[in-house]
Amino acid sequence: MDMTSVSQNPSTITRTERGLSIAGTRITLYDVMDYVTAKYPPQFVRSLFNLTEEQMNAALSYIETHRSEVEAEYQLVLTQAEENRCYWEQRCQEHLVRSAKVDPKPSQEDLWAKLQAQKARHELEA
Repeated sequence: MDMTSVSQNPSTITRTERGLSIAGTRITLYDVMDYVTAKYPPQFVRSLFNLTEEQMNAALSYIETHRSEVEAEYQLVLTQAEENRCYWEQRCQEHLVRSAKVDPKPSQEDLWAKLQAQKARHELEA
């Protein structure tokens, strides 16, 4: 996908296949929004993502200027992230259920017995 500028300063905020991003980085405005909505100080966010002051100011300015658009896209990103999390959680659960039904290979019976004993000790301690 072609990167196009979406701000007054063509080198600050761009739209990529990942969404609205800080030019020259892989950081999206949605990454920044996670911390803005949690009310983290801009200096912390800047330090966390290793941004310059200009990049941080540009991101915050763009978010403020285009608040409704950015918020709408951010909600879509959060929804998709939750759908992905649920999908992979379900896949993991299915895998665990299938794995529990598999009998150990004859060459691994001793290891399996040790693992089961360790698991039983752990459950007693919990």
